[in-house]
Amino acid sequence: MSVEKREFGRLPDGTAVELYTLKNGRGMAAEVLSYGCRLARLFVPDRNGKAENVVLGHDTLGEYATGHDVLGAVIGRFANRIAGASFRIGAQSFSLVKNEGENSLHSGPGGFQDRVWRGGAAGEAAVAFCRRSPAGECGFPGNLDAKVTYALTDDNALELTYSARADAETPFNATNHTFFNLTGDARRDILSVEMQIDAQQITEADEFLIPTGKFLPVAGTPFDFRTPKAVGRDIGAAEPSLRRCGGYDHNFVLSGAGFRKAAELYDPASGRRMQVFTDLPGMQVYTANSFGKNARGCGGVPLKAHHAACLETQFFPDSV
Repeated sequence: MSVEKREFGRLPDGTAVELYTLKNGRGMAAEVLSYGCRLARLFVPDRNGKAENVVLGHDTLGEYATGHDVLGAVIGRFANRIAGASFRIGAQSFSLVKNEGENSLHSGPGGFQDRVWRGGAAGEAAVAFCRRSPAGECGFPGNLDAKVTYALTDDNALELTYSARADAETPFNATNHTFFNLTGDARRDILSVEMQIDAQQITEADEFLIPTGKFLPVAGTPFDFRTPKAVGRDIGAAEPSLRRCGGYDHNFVLSGAGFRKAAELYDPASGRRMQVFTDLPGMQVYTANSFGKNARGCGGVPLKAHHAACLETQFFPDSV
């Protein structure tokens, strides 16, 4: 078990960005950046013990620091969408940047994902990141002190723990936006990867992916992952929201309460299996339906649609 630190690069203003490497004794390693508190690489052994990177990332800081890149990042203060890029607390209204039509997505430019966090070792194979989000940042009220810890365990679990304290009432809905590809090869799609989600319903959303307030049952629909099935089996179904999004970009209403298993990914070819646990009520499932023009991942591999899946545990979209 170990934690190593090195400088990954510097932003144009000279701010240093650190990369922390966490290792356990079972062939697993996680690389985490202080820029955006990001999981940059995650090496996981396959059934034969060969460790490969199972997340999408970039080779350089410049590729991350574009103002709209979320690969592996912690998103905040409020992940997902806020209708009209505004919300109310009591009688007071607060306005955010409209960065997706008339709405706010991931709190807009300058969110947690675009900030440098202060990091430090927090155990044998753990690192804790902290930062103060000042009052008014991205339009949110109150000073908010956030902390995120990444810990790699001996049983090959990567644990993320979030906490925050504010000096005024403010929304807080953080998530992690890692793009997982359990094949270990970013050149391959994840359509044959099997996914299981413990959810009986999804939140109905309008054409802008803003929840309508209704829950829709998944039974008999392309959103039924209550038993494992390949991601690609129904991704091309003639269902309006799937067609509109180019794949899955939906909030699943997770069953149960408290800390529990929410989902599982399994790659039959490599034997890698990932289980997702959370204490939150929702999970946005995004099948990497599009990337920016000429976007490239580690090793210069072109980033293509459906070559990863994001399982973003969170409070429901627009729940401000």
